[in-house]
Amino acid sequence: MEALMQEIANHLATRLRGLRKAQGWSLDRAARATRVSKAMLGQIERGESSPTVSTLWKIASGFAVSFSSLFAPPGADAEEGPAAETRWGRDAAGMQARVLFPFDPLLGFEMFEIELAPGAVSESSPHARGVVEHIVVVEGTLGLTLEGDEARRLEPGEGLRFHADRHHVMRNLGEGPLRFHDVIHYLPGAASGDASV
Repeated sequence: MEALMQEIANHLATRLRGLRKAQGWSLDRAARATRVSKAMLGQIERGESSPTVSTLWKIASGFAVSFSSLFAPPGADAEEGPAAETRWGRDAAGMQARVLFPFDPLLGFEMFEIELAPGAVSESSPHARGVVEHIVVVEGTLGLTLEGDEARRLEPGEGLRFHADRHHVMRNLGEGPLRFHDVIHYLPGAASGDASV
């Protein structure tokens, strides 16, 4: 597992450097665009940090790329699905993400299976403008709080669609693992799935 995490960290380091180079951005400029500190971006680029899913979302939104493209190997084809198991191991917040369908630029969507450890809380800053999430609980009990709304409780088989361009918090309310499917839709042109950058 440790070797897999280092492999993912190395991939993210290469991917982040490639995104910065393609934009011609310094670390300072990237930090402003992503709202991730220059120090943290530097650690990710050196393969010294395993960022949380929330941090990766900030990076994806700042560079206007899809979340799944951060993990895609160069030349990956969305129509073929993931070439191999694409999983981001449990982060510091107790969240694990697995790519089920990588970003498809024609349809503007990607799909994940998300797992939250018992008691885990994952806070997400607003995603890019117009991003919509559809979640369906597979196992466990999900607590979802959306900025400006009352908290919601979702049981297995229940789902919710919401605009993710506002702060949102997901909690595992049960004593066992929480698993849910998360389909993410982007406005046309709001995200690039170009994994070759």
